[in-house]
Amino acid sequence: MGERCCAVLRVLVLQAAWALAGGQVRYSVPEEAKAGTVVGRLAQDLGLEAGEAEARRLRLVAQGRRASVEVSGASGALLVSSRLDREELCGKSAPCALRLEVLLERPLRVFHVQLEVTDINDNAPIFPAARKNLSIAEFTSLPGSRFPLESASDADIGVNAQLSYTLSPSEHFSLEVKSKDEKKSSVFLVLTKSLDRETIPVHRLVLTATDGGRPSLTGTMELVISVLDANDNAPQFNQSVYKVQLPENTAPGTVFFQLTATDKDEGINQEIHYSFSDTVSANLQELFKIDEKSGEIRTAGELDFEDLQSYDLEMEARDKGIPPLSGHCSVELEVLDVNDNAPEVWVTSLSVPVSEDASVGTVVALLSVSDRDSGANGRVRCWVWPAAPFGLEATFAGSYSLVLREALDRERVSEYEVEVRAEDGGAPALGARRGLRVPVSDVNDNAPLFAQAVYTVLARENNAAGAELARLWARDPDEAGNGRVSYSVWEGAAGGVGAAAGSGWRAASSYVSVDAESGRVWALQPLDYEELQVLQFEVRAVDAGEPPLCGNATVQLFVLDENDNAPALLPPAGSAPEAGAVAAEAASASSSSSFVGPVSGSGTLWAWAAWGAPAGQVVAKIRAVDADSGYNAWLRYELWEPRAKGPFRVGLYSGEVSTARPLDEADGPRHTLLIVVRDHGEPARSATATLSVSLLEANEAALAAGSSAASSSGSVSRSAVGADVGGAAASAATNVWLVVAICAVSSLFLLALVLYGASRWAPRAAVPSGPGPTTLVCASEVGSWSYSQRHSRSLCVADGAAKSDLMVFSPNFPPPPPGAAPKDTQPEPSALLHTVSAPSFVPFSAHSHPLSGICCLKGPPFPRLRDVVYLAAV
Repeated sequence: MGERCCAVLRVLVLQAAWALAGGQVRYSVPEEAKAGTVVGRLAQDLGLEAGEAEARRLRLVAQGRRASVEVSGASGALLVSSRLDREELCGKSAPCALRLEVLLERPLRVFHVQLEVTDINDNAPIFPAARKNLSIAEFTSLPGSRFPLESASDADIGVNAQLSYTLSPSEHFSLEVKSKDEKKSSVFLVLTKSLDRETIPVHRLVLTATDGGRPSLTGTMELVISVLDANDNAPQFNQSVYKVQLPENTAPGTVFFQLTATDKDEGINQEIHYSFSDTVSANLQELFKIDEKSGEIRTAGELDFEDLQSYDLEMEARDKGIPPLSGHCSVELEVLDVNDNAPEVWVTSLSVPVSEDASVGTVVALLSVSDRDSGANGRVRCWVWPAAPFGLEATFAGSYSLVLREALDRERVSEYEVEVRAEDGGAPALGARRGLRVPVSDVNDNAPLFAQAVYTVLARENNAAGAELARLWARDPDEAGNGRVSYSVWEGAAGGVGAAAGSGWRAASSYVSVDAESGRVWALQPLDYEELQVLQFEVRAVDAGEPPLCGNATVQLFVLDENDNAPALLPPAGSAPEAGAVAAEAASASSSSSFVGPVSGSGTLWAWAAWGAPAGQVVAKIRAVDADSGYNAWLRYELWEPRAKGPFRVGLYSGEVSTARPLDEADGPRHTLLIVVRDHGEPARSATATLSVSLLEANEAALAAGSSAASSSGSVSRSAVGADVGGAAASAATNVWLVVAICAVSSLFLLALVLYGASRWAPRAAVPSGPGPTTLVCASEVGSWSYSQRHSRSLCVADGAAKSDLMVFSPNFPPPPPGAAPKDTQPEPSALLHTVSAPSFVPFSAHSHPLSGICCLKGPPFPRLRDVVYLAAV
């Protein structure tokens, strides 16, 4: 026995410890427990020592309503303090649990206590009324008729609330109980035998309800059944079903039907009132109203064919007899459709963006079209606006496909605003619209395109390495990577006299590079006109599409000459045949002679002149050449020293040193001349030649010339031999040359006037814009003129080989692309420039007459007269 008590105690201690670990103590007590009943030893369950509950003031905390329990201060037990009624505390809720808070001080702690009040069978079943009066007519109520009765209720829960019903014995009535669920049941009084008022006018029965508690409790209700006199004729309608049609837009309050019923009875049994049958729902009774006396049925709300197409109204006509009799009929109301709903368009699927290379027939979107109306009002016609490039195809009833009817081009139209329109067949017709935005995705179908096929670029020589030469731009109308263009040098070679004769063929990539992103053309090294005059290469523009597309443009880079070479003196003219011829002619025409000897060790040129030489006699000729071209290579000769007026002068462009006046003994035996050779560049560059002229007798001058010729390099030349030629012969020769010069000047002057007049008043053709035939331009200090490359001339001079003319191209750069570089990065107008390596540059062509040796001009008309005069004099 002791061991069993110890085991029970251990279980209770474990339960209390578990409850404390969870932070809550649970107790249960039956309702209606007496005051003072011990619910549980709270202090012990909380682990308090004896007397500790009172010392630490163990107490309940009020929570707003009476808890009906309290804590004993002395023992710490939880006691019932007042009546516990589960139905009052929790009603029908199960379980009924009260949550209490227990406060313990020093230290302050709060414990939660759950008290469950269990149910006992302390409530008997109760009927709504102690008596129920019923009226049943004789003979008219047939056996089997059912009359509903109110069921009883029990405030208890569970099995204590499960009710059963019994009826006191009767040969005319029985009881029928139908359970709706575990908590509710329906009770019916069933007529088993016809009533006879004359035999039994009133039947009294007792209905008993018994619950399932132990012990069980019961409740009763008295049934008083009065047998009424027979109203044996019920109202009758002329037909059982009435059919009515009503449009859905009928206004509320419209009378659409009137009921009429007849009753063969007389008096009060013949008076009829109309109503809806009990089977008609409350919603229908709110939508329709009936006049009880007249039987008029009217609408109380709005009808909608799309919600409900027909209504079945069960109507009742009841007389005022005792008991009242009723007749029934049905009014079937058909709602007629009107066109009050517009079509609706939904997009069920949309496949965007559409690739611009999509094939015709590609489905872009799936659409669903519906109209809630019926018949013609619900037949919908659909189409697309605009009609291209999309169209509609019907798949099945109410479903359409938006398909591609024409090929797309994103570069022409990148996005389409499509509107699907629908219209029904009603009168008037209603329509709907649904807008779709269809973007077109790009494919790489456009190659980069340059503004022009050929670009002409000018660049001055000696440019800095890394200098920008030009900027190219290719347009690709595609987008994103398909339109992102990168540039590269594709092919090309350098052209020019220096390149061909020296290093040979060189790739264009050794001279220039192209920025892959911006298209800027950069110089990789300084350009040298004397080495390279023309560089032609191709620039390729490639987009980043798949597959990549490309475009090409040809770049013609013309190097412009700079005056970076000073004139260089050539060897003495004594070794050249023409110089010897000049000396020989002078010796034969005059008693005095002149000759230019070799350069001395100090760099001085030597020349001899005979005493008595006439004015204009050529004493020597200074030869020089400039590696530049054009004006930069056109040389002029100036006598720098002596500054004072002396016996010698120098031809400005010929370099010939001649006598300014007849020589006599007063001029002295030797003259030193300092001659400066300058080009026409900006700034001009120069070279200096020192010429020492010795004055000798005629025979001495001839001997000096002969000895100098014998000591030369072995080349055969016409030696300048002194001859006894009188001053009259020299003067005659000079006069002949003057006459020839005057004639040439006059002829050229007349020719210049004629050509100027023809070019001035001749009609001019319109000059087309854009790239055209190359135009050559010649320029000088005194004027400039141009002529076509097809009629270019050659310059023939006495000394050295011929060179090509100066050629300048008109610029043909396109307008800059959007977002072009600043002005200082644009290329200059293009030009093509060839060098002229003659000792002196003359901007026209000439050839020597075979008989007279006169230089005949073949070039274009001269712009100024003084050029003509000068050239003729030369």
